[in-house]
Amino acid sequence: MAVALGLPGGHTVASPFDQSMLARLASEAPTLSVEVLKNALSASACAVTNGVDMPERLAVIDFSLPSSEERLWIFDLANGQLVLKDLVAHGRNSGNLESTVFSNVEGSYQSSIGLFKASESYRGKHGYSLRLDGLEPGINDLARQRAIVIHGADYVNDSWVRDYGRIGRSHGCPAVDQQVIRQVVDNLKGGQLVFKYYPDQRWLQSSDYLNCNSGRLARADERVSDRS
Repeated sequence: MAVALGLPGGHTVASPFDQSMLARLASEAPTLSVEVLKNALSASACAVTNGVDMPERLAVIDFSLPSSEERLWIFDLANGQLVLKDLVAHGRNSGNLESTVFSNVEGSYQSSIGLFKASESYRGKHGYSLRLDGLEPGINDLARQRAIVIHGADYVNDSWVRDYGRIGRSHGCPAVDQQVIRQVVDNLKGGQLVFKYYPDQRWLQSSDYLNCNSGRLARADERVSDRS
């Protein structure tokens, strides 16, 4: 039987996102903050409890780390294993080496944080890419309208870090290395979850997923289903 994973605010959610999963994934990703991982699992547990399909995989992006460090992790939840760890870009108006400012506004060229559902893959101007639907009203729910997608970029690689001390920046998309874009898209498309973290206190205290507000979540999920 699954042990309930404690949520911020003292709430608990009985789900496969239990303490043993937290321990397994933490051992697979020792450079990922346990607190960030716990938040990712808590948000995912709340989403599943409120009607989101149980994902097979979960991506975690820790925007509190500089872009010169690998700050994207993709986990196989069924096996409790790390699938991929790599670099990921932030929006050019979110910061230089570090990202500190986030937005849900179209044209801001800033990244957004919170919980997302990875939707359909497609081929666009950046090649093979993945559309994201933000699940948090006012935080990231305009992601599709803003064309916030996961795509490959020539400015996301180790050579950029060696030459400039950081990777390049996007228009707000979590762009990844061209060498891993297919692996990233194929592992996440079709409804997997993506959790982007930054220690923004307003978001941490008000997020419906981190604090599990079931009433508002039901309405938010209906809006995402209508768009998908």
